[in-house]
Amino acid sequence: MIKYKPVMLIYLLTFLLAFLVTYFATPVVKILASKINAVDIPNDRKVHLLPIPRLGGVAIYAGFMAAVGTAFILSRIYGSALDYRMGAGIVLAGTILMLVGMRDDIKSLRPTTKLVWQILAALIVISFGVEISFLTNPFNGILSIGILAIPLTLLWVVGITNAMNLIDGLDGLATGVTVISSLTLFFVALRTHQIGAAILMIALFGAALAFLRYNFNPASIFLGDSGSMFLGFILAASSIIGVLKTTLVVALIIPVLILGVPIFDTLFAIGRRLGTGKHPFEADNKHIHHMLLRAGFNKREAVLAIYIACFLLSFIALVMALQR
Repeated sequence: MIKYKPVMLIYLLTFLLAFLVTYFATPVVKILASKINAVDIPNDRKVHLLPIPRLGGVAIYAGFMAAVGTAFILSRIYGSALDYRMGAGIVLAGTILMLVGMRDDIKSLRPTTKLVWQILAALIVISFGVEISFLTNPFNGILSIGILAIPLTLLWVVGITNAMNLIDGLDGLATGVTVISSLTLFFVALRTHQIGAAILMIALFGAALAFLRYNFNPASIFLGDSGSMFLGFILAASSIIGVLKTTLVVALIIPVLILGVPIFDTLFAIGRRLGTGKHPFEADNKHIHHMLLRAGFNKREAVLAIYIACFLLSFIALVMALQR
């Protein structure tokens, strides 16, 4: 069993590597995005007024991979009980989605094409053992879900991946939500003794926090689909091994609370579009952040209001996790 001090040092090094690599890679990616014309052009649905480079996910991915790769090597040296198979599956599938998002940032892909790749990524992590095989609740204990395991895992992973993509509509919004959610899931993973999930979450936290320096209003670079899909996917898959595969009695409630804001926004968007006869993937300007802007909030105030909501939900989830 890995000792307490080495593992905490690994977590600290993971955070620092993810933060520093992303921090210094982002300006380079910004220049690259401008040169290859991977820029976000304003339109009537978007709230920015000038073309902004996207492709920010590449910088986040660089920091994340540098940190996770180092942490996995150090964990093996120190004799960790880390399940490398599931971690490798998440990294592999996340890489595929980042590349798909990168392609979309350069030349737009159809929503259905991205959905197919999201499903493929989810099936990859399932094949590596990342699967919601049972549910727990405080009343009836453990409930085995049998043949529903694969469709439920698909729904969760694809749903959260798209939720993060949909909420990425204001400077720093999706990045900040990721900072709050990943740090909360890191502490929950510590509580459930899931070393692999903890490493993935502290790496994502460090990378997202560094990128927020450039992405908060006024943003000089956007996440792009390479970033929003990657962030959503890593959060979704890691929450399975960090929470949903444990016997914590409130396991199902915790990730739903932590990711409550993007989940609600996505469900509301799908219901709204279906109710008006539109395609569920058709973009519009009626997300939570759009409504806050129409209510009189400025861009920063709208983002901070959503941060506060995300923080409060995450705090409640963390208290529930720590008391069980």
